[in-house]
Amino acid sequence: MDKRRNTDVIVETLKLEGKRVIDVGSGDGALPRLLARFGAHATGIECSPRQLAKARAAAKVGDEEIVEGVGQNLPFDDESVDLVIFFNSLHHIPIAHQAKAMAEAARVLRPDGEVYVSEPLPFGPFFEAVRPIDDETWVRGAALAAVKGAWVHGLEESAEFTYVHPMVMKDYETFRDKIVSANDERETKFAVLDAEMRERFAKLAQPSPDGGFAFEQPMRVNLLRKV
Repeated sequence: MDKRRNTDVIVETLKLEGKRVIDVGSGDGALPRLLARFGAHATGIECSPRQLAKARAAAKVGDEEIVEGVGQNLPFDDESVDLVIFFNSLHHIPIAHQAKAMAEAARVLRPDGEVYVSEPLPFGPFFEAVRPIDDETWVRGAALAAVKGAWVHGLEESAEFTYVHPMVMKDYETFRDKIVSANDERETKFAVLDAEMRERFAKLAQPSPDGGFAFEQPMRVNLLRKV
């Protein structure tokens, strides 16, 4: 698989200028800020109080905004947006609600609007490093099933491709903070499994030529269009 950065793939794949975009599961707001930089009118949807606080504390790039909400109940009117992005987030929605999240994406999209689903594949060094904290094999498979079944909501798949995203982290603490930020429950697990997690990090991370430690994360993107 080709090596490509996640953000490069997004801006090279999507036409963002002037588009009304929703980023579902926007975390600390980094992606809505990036989208605004490329001319999009972006709204991030996030349910974690910790992440909402980080996102709202960051300096604004344009007219982007961050609102509280969940993918299975989007706070938007019917046919009001051009693009819905699930960036590493669909598998974080409870399995019972993943199909509803795709239905919600279809509802809020204008005709010919697009859904961009980016998901980490369940293998590779980074996945193995995180597995003791949260083995996401099953939920990532369920997320793919929700994408493939989205045709029932009027979403037709137009493309699927894979690549490898290079990840560089300063140290173990940066690695830990990244994993914990996605799910507060992981913090307790890290405390219990501290020795094992440090050992896995040391074994699986590769020294980066630019400093820090590198992982390669295989990714899959599914692009769907509302018909």
